Amino acid sequence: MGYKVAVVGATGNVGREMLDILAERAFPADEVVALASSRSLGQEVSFGDKILKVKALDTYDFSDTDICLMSAGGDASKEWSPRIGQQGCVVIDNSSAFRYDADVPLIVPEVNADAVVGFTKRNIIANPNCSTAQLVVALKPLHEAATIKRVVVSTYQSVSGAGKDAMDELFSQTRAVFTAGEVVTKKFTKRIAFNVIPHIDVFMEDGYTKEEWKMVAETKKMLDPKIKLTATAVRVPVFIGHAEAVNVEFERPLSPEEATEILRSAPGVLVIDKRENGGYMTPHEAAGEDATYISRIREDATVENGLNFWCVSDNLRKGAALNAVQIAEVLVNRKLLNKAKAAA
Repeated sequence: MGYKVAVVGATGNVGREMLDILAERAFPADEVVALASSRSLGQEVSFGDKILKVKALDTYDFSDTDICLMSAGGDASKEWSPRIGQQGCVVIDNSSAFRYDADVPLIVPEVNADAVVGFTKRNIIANPNCSTAQLVVALKPLHEAATIKRVVVSTYQSVSGAGKDAMDELFSQTRAVFTAGEVVTKKFTKRIAFNVIPHIDVFMEDGYTKEEWKMVAETKKMLDPKIKLTATAVRVPVFIGHAEAVNVEFERPLSPEEATEILRSAPGVLVIDKRENGGYMTPHEAAGEDATYISRIREDATVENGLNFWCVSDNLRKGAALNAVQIAEVLVNRKLLNKAKAAA
C-alpha cells in the first residue's frame, strides 16, 4: 500500500531536500504533493524524475493525506500543524515550534525511535535542531557503553542552516571581497565571508543563545535528562555541513579504541579516523551524504574518563530532511499511521 505525502515549504532549501530524499529512498508514496504559501503557487519543484507544481497550503485539504513533512518555519507550523493533525494526517515538523511540548515526541530514529508512539496525542512529531541531531547520533552508543556525565560542544555551523538568503549573502560577500566591491550585511549580524560569528539565534538572559539552549534541552529530552551539556554555537563561512568539536566526560572508563569500535557499529555513524594528513572528515566531504561522520577520537587526559572527537554531517540532510523522512519510515514500518486516523 502506498501513502500520500505532502511537503510543506517545498520551495525552500530543506523542502527541496525532503523531496529529493523521498525519491532517493523510494519512500512508498503513491502521491507526493508540494505545498507552500500562495506566493509560490504554480512554481515547479523536482521530485525524482518528475516535476511537481506547487499548491497553496491555505486551501489544501489534508483529510486524505497520511504524512505531512513540515518545513515552513515556526510561525507557519504553530498555525498549521495542529489543524493538519486534527484531520488525521501525521505532521513531522522541522521547526522548533513543538520540540519542547510534552505531548509531542522529539525523534532521531537512531536514538529514540520507540518514543514515536507518543505522536497520537496531537498527531505531531518534532524534528530536532540540526546541530543536536548529529550530536545525539554520536552520543547515544557512547552513553549506552559508559554513561555520559557531561558534554562540552563547540559548533562550526554552515550558513545553509539559516536558509537560502544566508547562502546568497555568503556568496555575494565573497564575490565582493575578491572584486573590491561593497560587502553588504543583511542576514547576519557581522560579515560572514572570511569570518566566523559566535552568535546563532537570539541571546537569552544568561548570555547563551537560543541555539545553544536548544542543544541542551533537546539532548536531555531525547537522550537523558541527567546529562550536563554546555555549548558554544558559531556560524562559519561554509555553504553546507555542520561540524562539532565534542568533549565528553563519562562515569566509567572508555578508551579511544573502545569508543572507535562502538561508533563503527552504531547506526547512522561512519568513523573516518586515520591519524595522518587528511585522515578525517570535513563539511565539504560530508555534503550530500547521509551519515554522521566521526573523526579525531582521542583521550582527554585533563579529566577522569574523558574523550574528545570531531563530528561532521550535512545539516540539510541528517540535520533536517533526512531525519524527517526516516521518522516517516518508522511510522510506515511500525504500521502506526492507522492510529493517526483513529486519533483524529
